[in-house]
Amino acid sequence: MSRTRGRAGGVSCLAVALVCVAALWARPLQAEPNTEENCEDRKSTADIVECLAIQTAVWERRLNAAYQKLMEELPARRRDRLRSAQSLWLQFRDANCAYFASRTGTIARVDAGQCVLRLTSARAIELEEGN
Repeated sequence: MSRTRGRAGGVSCLAVALVCVAALWARPLQAEPNTEENCEDRKSTADIVECLAIQTAVWERRLNAAYQKLMEELPARRRDRLRSAQSLWLQFRDANCAYFASRTGTIARVDAGQCVLRLTSARAIELEEGN
């Protein structure tokens, strides 16, 4: 397999993961899922990826709520800096997780999902703390 084809496959895995997260984020949940659940206990790769997407959607909502709250509370100069930092952070997250998605095999989907979950949850906590 050529290096170009491997990267394209990884990017498509990341794209699928992000579409799943977006779809899950858009639909209302009856109750928040347990974000502490160990997704690796699932039986199949598809189940693991789905579990990671559900958890990521919860953290994505928390991140967006914290971001909006800060944007409402901060003075204009700091809002501009937060907006710029958030834009750059999103670019970093997507590029970094695309790297993990570029591996060959089905594990790439899991790696990409774990990457998005790990970075999104950390950023949500950071913004919730107002840092």
